[in-house]
Amino acid sequence: MAREQHLLSTEIVNRGIQSSGPDAGSMTFSVRVRRRLPDFVQSVNLNYVRLGYHYLINHVIYLATIPLLVLVFSAEVGSLSREDLWRKIWDSTTRYDLVTMVAFLAVFVFTVSVYFMSRPRPIYLLDFACFKPADELKVTKDQLIEHAQKSGKFQERSLDFMKRIVDSSGIGDETYVPRSIASPENTATMKEGRDEASAVMFGALDELFEKTRIRPKDVGILVVNCSIFNPTPSLSAMIINHYKMRGNILSFNLGGMGCSAGIIALDLARDMLQANPNNYAVVVSTEMVGYNWYPGKERSMLIPNCFFRMGCSAVLLSNRRRDYRRAKYSLEHIVRTHKGADDQSFRSVYQEEDSQKFKGLRISKDLAEIGGDALKTNITTLGPLVLPFSEQLIFFATLIWHHLFGGSSKGDQAPSHPKPYIPDYKLAFEHFCVHAASKTALNELQRNLELSEKNMEPSRATLHRFGNISSSSIWYELAYLEAKEKVKRGDRIWQLAFGSGFKCNSAVWKSVRRVKRPSRNNPWLDCLDRYPQQEI
Repeated sequence: MAREQHLLSTEIVNRGIQSSGPDAGSMTFSVRVRRRLPDFVQSVNLNYVRLGYHYLINHVIYLATIPLLVLVFSAEVGSLSREDLWRKIWDSTTRYDLVTMVAFLAVFVFTVSVYFMSRPRPIYLLDFACFKPADELKVTKDQLIEHAQKSGKFQERSLDFMKRIVDSSGIGDETYVPRSIASPENTATMKEGRDEASAVMFGALDELFEKTRIRPKDVGILVVNCSIFNPTPSLSAMIINHYKMRGNILSFNLGGMGCSAGIIALDLARDMLQANPNNYAVVVSTEMVGYNWYPGKERSMLIPNCFFRMGCSAVLLSNRRRDYRRAKYSLEHIVRTHKGADDQSFRSVYQEEDSQKFKGLRISKDLAEIGGDALKTNITTLGPLVLPFSEQLIFFATLIWHHLFGGSSKGDQAPSHPKPYIPDYKLAFEHFCVHAASKTALNELQRNLELSEKNMEPSRATLHRFGNISSSSIWYELAYLEAKEKVKRGDRIWQLAFGSGFKCNSAVWKSVRRVKRPSRNNPWLDCLDRYPQQEI
């Protein structure tokens, strides 16, 4: 217990004036104990650093060799005058016959062709869309509890618990939920799931095709991710049927992969684009709220009811080099981390039935610690790919020193470990899109990565305005940056998501051009002037 004491934080909460009981009429307080994310920057595993440098070296060998050859060639040529250079070329070529020269040119052309053909194709993001539900589905925090109460499925204790969680969640009064949660009937039906899926997916895709002027039949690759709702035929088949897409489309449907599945779907689309030239790929990320609504009384399974809201994103990617001029971003890196081999991580977010046979997601009390460990692994692997050389050098040197000479002990005291250097990720990225899971998660991520309020602004605004919208949240955050006209040419954006499994995934984008504020088809346009809010 003593070892975990540093992971606990306490907070005194004013409960107000008691209306009944022995303390009626007096002010009461309670002490809330929470588990915080571990300070993962204090314990970095060299294996993850080595993995990141392995990724880097695979590509840097070309970047190191080519400048060296150019330097040697320039030094040799620079020592000759123009007449001496032409005389040397003429004397060299006259020694060989025509067949030798043709063979040499053929080998040279073949080598250059193989090099350019074997290079990874650039992946461009042409545009993306974020679905904004109708105003009739908008609820305040109090209305959400009223809907739950109206359904008649919850005990008073469960409603009080949900209200306390919602009030401290960082979520505002303009989020969206399906109408079915207020129904006394079962919401986890295939019909309710399909109705909600049709509304959010087709809404996002209609907007995407309108913005990009791409016909659905032009799309060659389709990847859909939705963790909980996985019907037969699949959600990807629903999209193909609705838009009458072509028969040879490569379609994929990812299920059960949690809130980080949007980047997993992006990674799959990238691999498909590398293998299939001159193609468009569409990635759809969403989650069904009504289908996952838990009507029981176990508190660890009531938590998802308090956070998850309606949302969906649709992204259009291209591997056509001619699309560079119309693209917004180019994909630089994707780094994925999976901790599923550990039993505790595997069961940290676990779908099962409770004692009453109600199905829901059970959230482990150790989720913060498990998430911190996955995040530590992911950012340690990502660091060598994105950090400036100066940051890498200082970080790596202090890390080696820590591992070789850090454990010194004096007398009977435990070994003291000096604090390692924390890389400044603000030097690697101009913008941060961190999955808006909860206020507590964002606070701990900000503290551990030493990010500013400006860096966290898109995530906090998304959590407040739309709630936890699962794998699509990182795209609502990017839409916020675009609406605020913060994305300039050359800016680097870090999308960071984490979810069940336990997984933590990163995607790095580079802006191809300055992104102007859209005049329509952006979910933030009607409320942009209210953010950032001081209260969140």
